[in-house]
Amino acid sequence: MATIEELLKTNEEKMKKTISYLREDLAGLRAGRATPALLNKIMVDYYGAPTPVNQVANVAVPEPRMIVITPWEKTMIKAISKAIMTSDLGLNPNTDGSVIRLNLPQLTEDRRKELVKTANKRTEEARVSVRGLRRDIIEGIKKAEKAKEITEDDSKDGQDKAQKLTDKMMKEIDKVIEAKEKEIMEV
Repeated sequence: MATIEELLKTNEEKMKKTISYLREDLAGLRAGRATPALLNKIMVDYYGAPTPVNQVANVAVPEPRMIVITPWEKTMIKAISKAIMTSDLGLNPNTDGSVIRLNLPQLTEDRRKELVKTANKRTEEARVSVRGLRRDIIEGIKKAEKAKEITEDDSKDGQDKAQKLTDKMMKEIDKVIEAKEKEIMEV
């Protein structure tokens, strides 16, 4: 049976991964400012294999509202343009034969509010995941107590530690969403 400390440590790592995933996920939300992270989920057909854009081209942000994609092979321009157009970004790529330019339009107030709702939904999913991990810790502790592997006091201490860890992770999630909401609503 895993000790309380082992349970806390493994689940803390899982909670941190959840927060890290949330950060990456929210980075892909278009906040009116150009960032290479917008293209993270876009896959290009590279000789029959789906490949991320940043593995077939250089992605640069020369201006706050523009992304410039320079494919390593000129033949990839059409494939990259097609992948961007079919994505859910809602951007139209402009091509001049050697580079692809993506101009990000100013977001409307309604679109900003919609993006905040989406960000909050994804954040709530992360919170649910963290709470599920807390439940796993507490169940593990209760099993150990029932099997007489730990004392009632150790069980109570372990459950308190699990709650404190969860509270700490929730504060971290709150910081992440607060920063993203601020970024989205910034004009």
